Amino acid sequence: MNPENGGQPIFSSSNPAASAAPQPATTPVQPTTPAQPSSVDLQRQTASTIARRKVLAAYSAAAKKNAQDHQTYMNNASSMKQEAINTTINSESWKKYHSAWQNYYQKYYSEYYAKAAKTYVERERLKDARDKEEEKEIFIGRKTAEDKLRLFIRKKATDSARKTRRHRKIIPILAGAFVVLLILFLQYNRLIFAPIMAYISPGGNAASEIESIDPTVTATVSAEPKLIIPKLNVNVPVHFGISNADVMQAMTDGVAHYRVSGADAFPGQIGNLVITGHSAGDVYDSNKYKFIFSGLERLEDGDLIYVNYEGTRYTYSVNKKQVVEPTNVAALAMDTEKPLITLITCTPLGTSRYRLLVTGEQISPSYESAENSDTYAFKPDSQESTIEMPSNSPSFFEGIWNWLTGK
Repeated sequence: MNPENGGQPIFSSSNPAASAAPQPATTPVQPTTPAQPSSVDLQRQTASTIARRKVLAAYSAAAKKNAQDHQTYMNNASSMKQEAINTTINSESWKKYHSAWQNYYQKYYSEYYAKAAKTYVERERLKDARDKEEEKEIFIGRKTAEDKLRLFIRKKATDSARKTRRHRKIIPILAGAFVVLLILFLQYNRLIFAPIMAYISPGGNAASEIESIDPTVTATVSAEPKLIIPKLNVNVPVHFGISNADVMQAMTDGVAHYRVSGADAFPGQIGNLVITGHSAGDVYDSNKYKFIFSGLERLEDGDLIYVNYEGTRYTYSVNKKQVVEPTNVAALAMDTEKPLITLITCTPLGTSRYRLLVTGEQISPSYESAENSDTYAFKPDSQESTIEMPSNSPSFFEGIWNWLTGK
């Protein structure tokens, strides 16, 4: 070991193996430094950074705008809600609103129909001009016989098509009008014919046959019950002694005797003799006595009424007329010591709304010895207070309703 060499061992040259061995490296280890990026990588990193900043900026702006729009919407909604709550309807504004819409539609349809009419007129004008031109060519001989035949056929077809179009529009209107008029006629024809029949002989009798009766003479007559009113030219059979349930059926063949408590007398008896008849009916109804009492309202005080019953003619003089409700049956019950007669019919003419009562007092024969109506057995209806006086025959739709309801 040589102290001058720092205590390192000194190999002697006499040892050739030692001198020939390789020496270890004595160079110190340097620290590792990262590789420097190339210019391409720097450009990519810069572009990526710029793009990321732009995206973040755009997203932030959009988010901010959405937040502003949402706030604006909420403010407007709140304002509109408050305005809707606080706003009251102004009638003038409402009228202006409707007037504006009406003006708009009026203008729109006016223009629409004006344009359609103008188009139609122009088309027809062109057709007429073409037809005249072809007729002119035929006249001067430029068209052949085939052309003439073709023109003739086309003209006929055109005229037929025009007529068909007109009829196609008119026929539904006429059909609808006919149906409406038919329905009105079926329901309300009696309103038209009843006033007419009031001045025509309802029973079809000659006036001279009735006016020749002398009211001062008590003549012996046939046993057939009859009601005779000279002023109205009425001479009609009377059905006496029937039940009230059969009155409506009896009035299809004349007039009927109607009895209620306090008004159940027969001819010549002290009390009220009630006779009922129709004043109106449908013209297509087979009942020839449907208008028999249509002129009853023409009777006045002093007019005479005759009743033939059991071979005796009874004469009555009219002294009272009144109009009552159909349910006012009590109006027929009269406290009297004289033989009376009351004729019932419906009024106004053509309806069954009210009942006309014409009352007369017997003037012939003398009734001093007349018997009271109580001597005749009469059983009043237990529901008499709720019934109605007889009425006219039902109208067309009333008959249908009664048939459907089983009345």
